[in-house]
Amino acid sequence: MTEIREIDLEKWRRRVRQTKIIYPTGQVTRVIGLTVEARGVSARIGEVCDILVPGEPVPVKSEVVGFLDNNTLLMPLGELRGIYPGCAVVPNGRSFTIRVGQHLLGRIVDGLGKPIDWEEPDWNTGVEVSVDNSPPNPLYRKRITDVLATGVKAIDGLLTCGKGQRLGIFSGSGVGKSTLLGMIARHGNADVNVIALVGERGREVREFIERDLGEGLAKSVVVVATSDQPALVRLKGAFVASAIAEYFRDQGKDVLLMMDSVTRFAMAQREVGLAVGEPPATKGYTPSVFALLPRLMERSGMGVNGSITAYYTVLVEADDMNEPIADAVRGILDGHIVLSRGLAAKAHYPSIDILDSVSRLMPELATADHYSRAMSIKENIAVYREAEDLINIGAYVQGSNARIDKAIKCNDSINSFLKQDIKSEFSFEEVVAEMKGIIQ
Repeated sequence: MTEIREIDLEKWRRRVRQTKIIYPTGQVTRVIGLTVEARGVSARIGEVCDILVPGEPVPVKSEVVGFLDNNTLLMPLGELRGIYPGCAVVPNGRSFTIRVGQHLLGRIVDGLGKPIDWEEPDWNTGVEVSVDNSPPNPLYRKRITDVLATGVKAIDGLLTCGKGQRLGIFSGSGVGKSTLLGMIARHGNADVNVIALVGERGREVREFIERDLGEGLAKSVVVVATSDQPALVRLKGAFVASAIAEYFRDQGKDVLLMMDSVTRFAMAQREVGLAVGEPPATKGYTPSVFALLPRLMERSGMGVNGSITAYYTVLVEADDMNEPIADAVRGILDGHIVLSRGLAAKAHYPSIDILDSVSRLMPELATADHYSRAMSIKENIAVYREAEDLINIGAYVQGSNARIDKAIKCNDSINSFLKQDIKSEFSFEEVVAEMKGIIQ
């Protein structure tokens, strides 16, 4: 005899009540700058809507960014071209998502996660995920205990980075940020690289991929949102890169996330904030910028299975390391690497200012001998820098100060250690061994 199971009708009634069967269609009322105002739309913040433009084969994707009186404020995830008052606005009922998977390795995608390289895109591969994920529960994060070698002697030797650590690279324009990122991407021992080029010049994208990244592209995913893209696309580019990195981290891999640059990400959010009526604060940056920065950066780090080690570049204005974005980012991250224009002018590459840079986790990651030698090298650099003017004009008399005498003796070997050709690669063990011969 067949057993008759009782049907839980209340469960299905609850499902029906929660299902949004009809999506109210609104209309565009006006377009001001970057913002589209629509009336009659019932959608939440972050929801994606389609703006139907007669004569266009594809609707214009847009995202709800705010509300004003009875109007919904949207920003396009593409060009505003063709939109006029009266165009239908249809909510999709969900936030922005992308497809992630192993098929992304070696690929170049735009700020919305769509392939833009020469290969045919495969739209059905991978898993669909939201790009606006919350940072992991802090109690679920593992402690950082293992070193992530970068192949750059100055970083591995004196600013040792761990798997799951987040560091900033601070510098003005033209000092070598992209070149340093390329060295780390090629020589770092991470399983997967995810590189976000946010607000970069279009000319520099192919240069970075072919010249700086080179063979590192095979294990990388490059997300490109150039400076000509709408502000919302530049914002999404940073979140898309974070979502891709999170996917590979959850597969148990050690991921290296590099973002160039956080400053242009902040500028994009400033554009969005000002467009929806948010009041400007420090140097014109809106309060939402300083709320969004930790939301973005806290998504990287250690996970339950894998790790995301992150390098975020900060383009400082007029070489001011204390400008608002640099100051906010420095307080969020686990260390910072400062690139010096003065060192770059002397052809000292990578132009890392060791004294102004710090890795907050190096004391825990390095052995006692390694850390002691690193501190000795830093001390000698500091002593030499203080006495450099006297030395250069010949006013210092040899034997007057033992510490200065030692700094002069070691200066050439220290500079030789810190300089590195962009194609040179050194293992972490080789770097630590080389440090033993610098200061006796």
